[in-house]
Amino acid sequence: MTWFSLLVLIPLAAVVLTASTNGWDGFWTTVSSSQTASALRLTVLEAIGVTVLNVVMGTALAWVLVRDRFWGKRVLDVVIDVPFALPTIVAGLVLLSLYGDQSPLGIDVANTRIAVFLALAFVTLPFVVRTVQPVLESLERDVEEAAASLGASRATTFRRIILPSLAPAITAGAALSFARAISEYGSLVLLSGNLPNRTEVASVRVLSYIENGNEAAAASVAAILLVVALLVIVLLDLIQRRVARRGE
Repeated sequence: MTWFSLLVLIPLAAVVLTASTNGWDGFWTTVSSSQTASALRLTVLEAIGVTVLNVVMGTALAWVLVRDRFWGKRVLDVVIDVPFALPTIVAGLVLLSLYGDQSPLGIDVANTRIAVFLALAFVTLPFVVRTVQPVLESLERDVEEAAASLGASRATTFRRIILPSLAPAITAGAALSFARAISEYGSLVLLSGNLPNRTEVASVRVLSYIENGNEAAAASVAAILLVVALLVIVLLDLIQRRVARRGE
């Protein structure tokens, strides 16, 4: 608990205390300003969208890697970890070269909200895959075969047997994905353009406040992100518990 407090609780408490420096009026003025509110709204909505995408596609990728056999499977298994290995600024440069004004694909989405979504999807791709994959590998096939022998369809078997077992891993990956998305900075700097009220995200807004010497305002935005992240984690835990109960 001492180590956890030094590493997590005390810094979080410091952020909240710093945010309260200017009082409630100062806090509300900061987070309700048009530019900051736009950045927070864009960040949270894009993070939710990316998390939903990762839950679906990440689970599907994990399923393919565990249950299917195909040429290039080992290569795919390694490539999925590339977003983990790349520095975020390098990821932004890679995405800019592919989806910028000189794109070899003919796709120019730089300085748009689509660019924000692509960057967040890229850096959060591995989270759900890597949390679901080991759980899938540990599942026994006997229960699935027994359900099939009793006349259960594949959809019913997945919904009543497999999904409840995967629910904790999926929600853990989703929580990690969301937390990474709302705090992402490096991969967005080059691709999104950081346009106020259009493509500026909360992390960039925090940095702007810090550069202007307004630490209380930066802490206010950080506190909002912290509360949102905690609420999403609690919501995901409730969903996971409900799915697990339905499988009992």
